[in-house]
Amino acid sequence: MGRRVARHAPLTVVFTALLAVLTAGAAAPPTQAPDPAAPPVKEPVATGYGGAVASVDADASAAGIEVLRRGGNAVDAAVATAAALGVTEPYSAGIGGGGYFVYYDAGKRRVHTIDGRETAPRSADAALFQENGKPIPFAEGVTSGLGVGTPGTAATWDAALAAWGSRPLAQLLKPAERLARHGFTVDETFRSQTRANEARFRDFPASAELFLPGGRLPEPGSVFKNPDLARTYAEIGRKGTRVMYRGAVARDIVDTVRAPEVREGATRVVRPGDLTLRDLATYETVRRQPTRVPYRGLDVYGMAPSSSGGTSVGEALNILEGTDPAGLSEAKYLHRFIEASRITFADRGRWVGDPAFEDVPVRELLSQRYADSRACLIRDDAVLTSPLPPGDPRAPGRARPRAGPRRRRTRARTPPTSPSPTGGATSSPTP
Repeated sequence: MGRRVARHAPLTVVFTALLAVLTAGAAAPPTQAPDPAAPPVKEPVATGYGGAVASVDADASAAGIEVLRRGGNAVDAAVATAAALGVTEPYSAGIGGGGYFVYYDAGKRRVHTIDGRETAPRSADAALFQENGKPIPFAEGVTSGLGVGTPGTAATWDAALAAWGSRPLAQLLKPAERLARHGFTVDETFRSQTRANEARFRDFPASAELFLPGGRLPEPGSVFKNPDLARTYAEIGRKGTRVMYRGAVARDIVDTVRAPEVREGATRVVRPGDLTLRDLATYETVRRQPTRVPYRGLDVYGMAPSSSGGTSVGEALNILEGTDPAGLSEAKYLHRFIEASRITFADRGRWVGDPAFEDVPVRELLSQRYADSRACLIRDDAVLTSPLPPGDPRAPGRARPRAGPRRRRTRARTPPTSPSPTGGATSSPTP
């Protein structure tokens, strides 16, 4: 699996981790009204003009398209789409979380990124999720104030719009505010996600009131509304994102984290967190250089750490560089792809963390020499066993290093949004 030497003239592309499965463009409307309970039809290709938006949700994509049709640019559409995802995809998106923003300036042929992940409270240390010297159960750590960091999403929107946007945030939040107020149609995915969290929701009165209307799971085809979120978007539109970090919303966040409201009689252990108003008031996003790897004539850009997206996908592509997809069966290519991913995730777990606390060997992880040393593990007649030992990117080919203690800031995830009209492209990868 040697490295292919010959290359075509490079084309610059924006890497989008977690490629969205639904695309929407300026295509003709359907000939008949769809069944509201049925999932939208997913098409691999959409054709149109003037721009395109891709997200996991049709309503969120429509919010981005609305912005483009009214003259907004790619960054404007990305913010509008992300805000709408906070309504329709609350299990993986929202202003209470954080994420990344990847922007391609077509005019200058440059890729820019913003790190807007959550940060742990200033008081956090290696014992954050320990009690009496022992780790607390994972589920108890997640369902607690301990698992909450300072949200970065709103600050990321601000930073992106200030640098590259063309419309005010208040205008861009309108589609999402409208969607939250009037509701969206529940599908089976939303119901199943709610079912998976039902027991937790029942222990928190405010969550139960929202997600279990009338004490029951929402039915597919019903309309789900979030009036509190609509009011919050309206408040942010009027006063700016500072309300998330210094105003009334900030105080509500801190009060809830430090004293979670649990149902009387609940047996769940819900620990308070230590988030403070100072943590929120001092939050800042970080501009980072994107990762870049060449792959079969393309330049593939991604998000650098604290994200693992750019290094992980970059390493996997480097491992696959010597594999010509056209020369393999689908099964054999997928085998190599899966094995490359397995190797990459072993290295991800050992080497990738928050660069504020970790010395992440980005250059070495993305070197072709290291990828070639790891590609030697792949055989077409065998399957690697997980967990796979990590390699050492600083010494390719040598015995793997011992895993030392890790120090990390607590972070969580948000979903991707990737509106891309003519003249620019954006994405929000999240691994």
